[in-house]
Amino acid sequence: MGKFIYDEDIKVDFDDRVLAHLQAVMVAKLRRQESFLLSWKDNATIGDGRSTVWLHPRASIVFKYYGSRTPALNRTWIDQLMYNANQPHGLYVTPEPPDEHAAVHEA
Repeated sequence: MGKFIYDEDIKVDFDDRVLAHLQAVMVAKLRRQESFLLSWKDNATIGDGRSTVWLHPRASIVFKYYGSRTPALNRTWIDQLMYNANQPHGLYVTPEPPDEHAAVHEA
């Protein structure tokens, strides 16, 4: 279980695999100086609601992984997450789809 830390105060747990994909999308957008929303479903222990933060190029963010191995990235999922991040409602986690790009490279 990894942790996304925003401005030192907001700490959110994500599976390492999910966090790696979120990181790929966030870093790509922030490198292009693009700001966007990130939303997630809160843990039931803090009310089972939803939270959203505004990410911008000067935001302090940390990606803390608990596993020692870097997960392989699913390009189809990254494309889907990037599409969401570019919409008015912003980036949020969706279920991982099959990696259509991997099938092309394996054939």
